Amino acid sequence: MLIKTYNKSIFTILCLIILNSLSLEGKTLERENVDLLNKVIDLVDKEYIETTEQSELVEAAINGMLQSLDPHSVYLTPKDFANLQNDTSGEFGGIGIEVTMENGVIKVISPIDETPAQKAGMIAGDYITHINKEPIFGKNLNDAVDLMRGKPNTEVAITVVRKEKDDAFDITIIRDIIQIPGIKSEIKGKNNNIGYIRISAFNERTSEKLYKELYIHENNENPSIKGYILDLRRNPGGLLKQAIEVANMFLDYGEIVSTKSKRKYENRKWFAKKGDIIDGETMVILINYGSASASEIVAGALQDHKRAILVGESTYGKGSVQSIIPLENEGAIRLTVSKYYLPSGKSISRVGVNPDIVIAEGSDEFRINTDTDNQLEFALKLLNG
Repeated sequence: MLIKTYNKSIFTILCLIILNSLSLEGKTLERENVDLLNKVIDLVDKEYIETTEQSELVEAAINGMLQSLDPHSVYLTPKDFANLQNDTSGEFGGIGIEVTMENGVIKVISPIDETPAQKAGMIAGDYITHINKEPIFGKNLNDAVDLMRGKPNTEVAITVVRKEKDDAFDITIIRDIIQIPGIKSEIKGKNNNIGYIRISAFNERTSEKLYKELYIHENNENPSIKGYILDLRRNPGGLLKQAIEVANMFLDYGEIVSTKSKRKYENRKWFAKKGDIIDGETMVILINYGSASASEIVAGALQDHKRAILVGESTYGKGSVQSIIPLENEGAIRLTVSKYYLPSGKSISRVGVNPDIVIAEGSDEFRINTDTDNQLEFALKLLNG
């Protein structure tokens, strides 16, 4: 009992530290709420049928608190935090999807281009209910993602629920080293006069690579280019700074995006600097439900300034900003701290950005930038008059 009493004291201290660290405007939870947590842990310790680890209970309590706020706020264990840092710039093992949690199951925001998930046919909006027959319900997002990770060339069975399908079905995917793709560009059109640029994600070098590609098209490769297609379909987003820099390349003036937080002094606005790199040439931006976050900022800003025509389907609607706050245990919390607003003042959170011209994917065989890509075909015809 001495050990249990000691552990409960440690738990009390830990709860106080956590609650104090999450205080707002100098307010902390009242003592009675801390006592309630202690009471629950004591009952679990004494009455629960199986042995429990208090460290796991603490993590579960933190996760429950954060996930009750929104699908994007979550506790990151030291292992989760290390994995997240790998995901933003390097290579990682898995199947290659951007996901969130919704109603207790995983929702696919978008598969990443040229990854096992994308090649296996997973699409934005899919719900994952089981991984290797193990139910997801009751797990937190990080635990579920861990189940999808694994050594390259090993199989993972994903059970999927899709809106247009009556029954759940399994997809077997071979894990691989996931490389976050950069930018692809080419010249298209019957007269080789349309520049096509696909951005699959907004990572550290996106704007730098885009600038180089545009410079080549504008100055060296083909002086007869009459317009550009910027393809942001199935782009789950990435770094806010990169989204701002990309939008800035096509604008001469005006607001790009703003963020609003609980504290007014933390509200920010970003504005374009003069210097449209393609000198006002006509632009079409391709979007769909897999376009999220940073993609929506770029598409929405250029639409609001009437700088581009949006073609495709409505975007995902991830209009919130998460801050990664490190903790002393080498873990972290990812916490929603503000929301994005377009130049028009519209929030994209949960509503997304709507296209100017709605073009749905043409068939089940639809693949981006192939002969089955009817959205791209429409954009090419639009630019060629």
